[in-house]
Amino acid sequence: MRILFAALLAGLLALSAPARADDLATVIADYDAFQAWSDPLWSAPPEDREALARLPDVTPAADARRAQTLADLQRRLEALPAAGLDPEARLNRDVLSWLIAAEREQLAFDIARMPFSSDGGFHTTFVYLPHRAPMTSRADVAAWIARLEAAPGFWRDHIANARRGVASGFVQPRTTVEPVLAQAREMAAAPVEGDAALAPFDRLPDALSAQEKAQARARGIAAVAELRQAQAEFAAFLETEYLPAARDGLAARDLPDGARFYAAEVRRHTTTDLTPEEIHQIGLSEVARIRGEMVAIKDEVGFEGDLAAFIASLRADPKFHAQSREALLEKASEIAKRIDGELPAWFATLPRLPYGVRPVPAQIEAGYTTGRYLQGDPERGVAGTYLVNTSALDQRPLYELPALTLHEAVPGHHLQIALAQELEAVPDFRRQAGMSAFVEGWGLYAEKLGGEMGVYRDPYERFGRLSYEMWRACRLVADTGLHWKRWSLDQARACFAENTALSPLNIEVELARYVSWPGQALAYKVGELKIVELREQARAELGEAFDIRRFHDAVLLAGALPLDLLEARIEAWIAAEATD
Repeated sequence: MRILFAALLAGLLALSAPARADDLATVIADYDAFQAWSDPLWSAPPEDREALARLPDVTPAADARRAQTLADLQRRLEALPAAGLDPEARLNRDVLSWLIAAEREQLAFDIARMPFSSDGGFHTTFVYLPHRAPMTSRADVAAWIARLEAAPGFWRDHIANARRGVASGFVQPRTTVEPVLAQAREMAAAPVEGDAALAPFDRLPDALSAQEKAQARARGIAAVAELRQAQAEFAAFLETEYLPAARDGLAARDLPDGARFYAAEVRRHTTTDLTPEEIHQIGLSEVARIRGEMVAIKDEVGFEGDLAAFIASLRADPKFHAQSREALLEKASEIAKRIDGELPAWFATLPRLPYGVRPVPAQIEAGYTTGRYLQGDPERGVAGTYLVNTSALDQRPLYELPALTLHEAVPGHHLQIALAQELEAVPDFRRQAGMSAFVEGWGLYAEKLGGEMGVYRDPYERFGRLSYEMWRACRLVADTGLHWKRWSLDQARACFAENTALSPLNIEVELARYVSWPGQALAYKVGELKIVELREQARAELGEAFDIRRFHDAVLLAGALPLDLLEARIEAWIAAEATD
């Protein structure tokens, strides 16, 4: 199968030869085709049925082809004349240029050598994929079986990449590897029959006979049994090769070429040229500001102790915790539905795609974050999903649930991502763009907006929102502290323990994530601060003519953007609004 894809990519390279007259549309078309080949899981268009049967090729040879194609695309893009491009075309060019540069930088660092983090990786692929698998035809069934049968090779290619990481010293810290090893052992030992990858066989199309359905399931079971062997190999590799080579230190800057690597990750996740030191100082300033607001709420409810005592009292009070998994999920669903009813007053354009609320899968919940959004697929009839971690109920305070729901569901990730997916007359790459600073900045802005929308019903829920904002401010301090200043875990932990109401379990899960995913935690606050700044600028310049619904359209209806391009877009929108 790799021969087929090599031929496809060779065709792309031939199409991009200088002999052909180039224009922006052809460069974009070639980039979209490249992405469909490179990432069949998330970037292939709905009509690409063949992509449903594939997993990404993650071998060094495939990455070399990626690097060659991206370099050629960037050269072609830079050679295009800027004159004559309308604003939308310029935006297409600028976003594409940013994406290509970011992808090339990742490939230059050979990031494939580090194929897992505490938050997930290749080994959790089939935790998320089954609910997205279409099962409406024989072709869909065959495609899913083909993906399952390709999974052992996919695992082994990633193991080979991680082995290159061991050889070159580009490895995760020991504190990251140990819980991933435990998870890998559990996956390898799990019963085949209960595997999530078999769930699509519960909704086989009616066009299949009973015998065909039985045969399809049997092939799926056989494929998962083969996957178990590869999963066992991964666990053994981690135990015997990777863990002995894992780093005792935590700082990304101590990796080979680590200072340059961390600076690149900061740039990629924030889409800015802010330095780690500048971001650290922004974090400290935000911590001080938010702490003052938290103290004000403590005083409002009449608590006489200091902030630390107030937080301790909240953590210990059973009234702030659900009594069952079902109760927690039902509460999240109720909050989500209540927010839905407020959206039209704040947003002129709403997505058509619905979303559901589901628990985090049991096999990954122990080390998983509190909640997450999984994007849907409008073209394939897959709704978005708001995942809620229903384990360790005494660590999931209800006063934080409104902020979590605003961020992960609406008007946060689901609203923003589904709107981007439904954009018309824009290239595929614009619908799928996922710049962290924009996406996560919008999610944090949505938490803040929830206060204006009336979502927080009492001081404790408002405190929960501030605790979540403080969490993101502490991320600026902790991520740069860990990876740039070479802090210990205790130093990083102090910001969260002393300033947020996050549970001890949540703090530990989050710290593990920051250690193993350098720079990503910076996106939230950096992005939110820029969106808030642009909103304040628009309100100041437009005065009574400022319309919050139109502002939100201006932010959202171009898809995710690097922050400098978002700023330019909003400034142009302000100028246009002022002349209306």
